[in-house]
Amino acid sequence: MIFITAKFQVRPEYADQWPQIAGEFTAATRAEPGCLWFDWSRSVEDPNEYVLVEAFRDGEAGAAHVQSEHFQKAQRTLPPHLVRTPKVVNTTLDQDDWSLLGEMTVPDA
Repeated sequence: MIFITAKFQVRPEYADQWPQIAGEFTAATRAEPGCLWFDWSRSVEDPNEYVLVEAFRDGEAGAAHVQSEHFQKAQRTLPPHLVRTPKVVNTTLDQDDWSLLGEMTVPDA
């Protein structure tokens, strides 16, 4: 799978509305057949920072994502709400889902 994590520094005046601002893009991406997940989180240390964790089935699905109409629209509509270019980590992993964090195993109830 293609695993991507990106940090978005949102302008303070848009920070509370970011989920709605990115909502159409988020919904369209989640509907892509090759999208495994596309999840936003807000930093507990910086309320203007959002972290996007996304995964795509393979390189073909990742390529389809960046070539999609909704991705191209997001390239035009999202940056005006940002302080700077997002930071990203992008890698390919030989798995297709989350692994369990064995160091924090929770006993069966």
